[in-house]
Amino acid sequence: MSAYATLEDVEKRISRELSEDEEAICSTLLDDAAVMIDVFNSEASADVKLVVSCRMVIRALGDGESSGVPLGASQGSMTGLGYTNSWTMSSGGSVGELYLGKVDKQMLGCNNKIGSHSPVEDLCVGASL
Repeated sequence: MSAYATLEDVEKRISRELSEDEEAICSTLLDDAAVMIDVFNSEASADVKLVVSCRMVIRALGDGESSGVPLGASQGSMTGLGYTNSWTMSSGGSVGELYLGKVDKQMLGCNNKIGSHSPVEDLCVGASL
C-alpha cells in the first residue's frame, strides 16, 4: 500500500518544513492513513484521498507551535495558577492519534446515515406474494 500524499503535500498545508524526526514519522503516518482511508472508501477520488491523508497526518503531528491547544479539539479550557486544562476532541480522536474527522468522513462519502436492512427482504425480491 502506498501513501496518497507526500511529505511535500503535508509541508505545503502547514506552511513550514518538517524536522528530520517529523519526516520519518510523517512518512509512516501517511502509509497508515492510506490504509484507514481505504477501509472507509477505497473508491474515493485521488484528490479526496490526498486531502484527507494530509488532514489526518497534520492532526497527529501538530502544527509545530506550542499554543497549548491540540489540533482537532472542539472544546477546551485552561486555567492559570491552578494548572488545569482539559480538551474535548472532535470525532473521538486524541492528540497524536491518526483518525478521520467528521469532515474527512463526509469527503470520503461516509456520511452519518441511519438506516437498517433486513436480510429477509432479499428473499422476497422477485417472488410473487
